[in-house]
Amino acid sequence: EPVYVKAPVPEEATGCGVTEAPRGSVGHWMKIKGKKISHYQIIAPTSWNVSPRDDAGTPGPIEQALIGTPVEDVKNPVNVLRVIRSFDP
Repeated sequence: EPVYVKAPVPEEATGCGVTEAPRGSVGHWMKIKGKKISHYQIIAPTSWNVSPRDDAGTPGPIEQALIGTPVEDVKNPVNVLRVIRSFDP
């Protein structure tokens, strides 16, 4: 049984796919015109996790997790890196 089957490409189409990945939500959006991809966008978990504060002033997940994180050595902020890597290895 083949592991790849070539799918027909429509003349024009719009589609999206959104799912949960181990690090968070991921979404893909695409438009096809003339049987070619004319627009493509991905929003990866990193985009959500590293996002800045929203319009209401709510911090993004990583920013929120960093609040109060002790920094013993500013030249080697190990705890800050650990927090960030827990979201985005």
